[in-house]
Amino acid sequence: MAQNSSCRNRPNILITGAPGTGKTTTASALAEVTQLRHINVGDFANEKNLSNGWDDTFDCYYINEDLVCDKLENLMEEGGNIIDHHGCDFFPERCFERVVVLQTENSVLYDRFIKRGYSGQKLSDNAKCDIFQVLVEEVKESYPEDIVVILRSDSAEDITKNVETLTTWISNWSPVL
Repeated sequence: MAQNSSCRNRPNILITGAPGTGKTTTASALAEVTQLRHINVGDFANEKNLSNGWDDTFDCYYINEDLVCDKLENLMEEGGNIIDHHGCDFFPERCFERVVVLQTENSVLYDRFIKRGYSGQKLSDNAKCDIFQVLVEEVKESYPEDIVVILRSDSAEDITKNVETLTTWISNWSPVL
């Protein structure tokens, strides 16, 4: 995938977190303010037919991560992308200048899962994933500590604050020479 940040004039940002933490809302708002390209990986994979079938348990497609990375390669090299996905370890480290993990208080997140109609295994597994901070550990194992930021995302106010924080970071970012 992407070579490295010195080739890019604009940064690539990954926004990750459990379902319901506000990834898409945050990424969309950030893209609107900064004019960076927002790519929701699930939507992108569906539009480009990059899945390996349907998962009845979780009511979603199995994303072919290798195909997603291949299709995103040129865009990532170009820079200026906000990637929005609940997983992250399949993206090479060199793709991102900033990796954001959104976290939401468990009871707030549980209520969001219920409103989305999650039940059974999907509800249980997503709640456990958040409680045990599976994505935080995945991010820490996959990316350098200095590009990772963990942000609280319990409310609309938190999302607004997070967009402001990330907008400031983008404004201050410059390519490595």
